[in-house]
Amino acid sequence: MATRSGSFDPGAVLALVRELGADAVERGLDGEAGLAGLSGIAGGDLRAVLAARQAGDANADLAFDVYVHRLRREIGAMIAATAGIDVLVFTGGVGEHAPAVRLAACEPLGFAGVFLDADRNDALAGGGEISARESTVRTIVVTAREDVEIARQTRAVLAR
Repeated sequence: MATRSGSFDPGAVLALVRELGADAVERGLDGEAGLAGLSGIAGGDLRAVLAARQAGDANADLAFDVYVHRLRREIGAMIAATAGIDVLVFTGGVGEHAPAVRLAACEPLGFAGVFLDADRNDALAGGGEISARESTVRTIVVTAREDVEIARQTRAVLAR
């Protein structure tokens, strides 16, 4: 998340509330944590974190590593919960526009048959497949097109 914390032990939250007060803890966990808190980049925009990382910023590197770790953990949990996958889909702002995140997220997933073609991943503009030939799981990038969904829902409401 850009400015919000991830998983947090409830006991730690209670201790922080006692020590700092509820308003300060809410502000910290909801607006000053996540990529922003780890990288020191206001707002925690991943594009800015990636640029700072490219420039050698150690805090941005840490933020990226934590972000990718959490992403890998969630993908791995879904693979385990569904006893394997046929397709891994990246979408939305990060999924569509951050090849470094896609590559790093997939690096340890070979055990599940996920292998990316690094050249296809880097060159992709828009949607498409980025799987390597040896991959048994297709990995694709899908353009989200939230505008189309908003239009569909608006038409449905107006039709009532």
